[in-house]
Amino acid sequence: MDFLVVLLILAAQGLFIGAFARLALPGRDPLSLLQTMGVGLAGSFLAGIAAYLISDERAAPSFLAALAFSVAIMYFIRRRRGGGLTQPHAEAGGRRHRS
Repeated sequence: MDFLVVLLILAAQGLFIGAFARLALPGRDPLSLLQTMGVGLAGSFLAGIAAYLISDERAAPSFLAALAFSVAIMYFIRRRRGGGLTQPHAEAGGRRHRS
């Protein structure tokens, strides 16, 4: 029973942080709930590794550190898909001028 509770808490934490990471960058991102949860969990994991490497104590990373890493992951996902900081896709939002 304890393992199931830990998995549910991790899933909720990943979804919460991933949702805030998506809100931090303007524009729509076509991610499912599981992908959003994965972004949040990956950001939390990387923030935990950074906190472990930086501090002498074994402290948990803060919410802001996890959010910052998740936003960075979302930015790299956008860049991989051809978008930028304010536009999720290269062709989205751009108006084409007719000559």
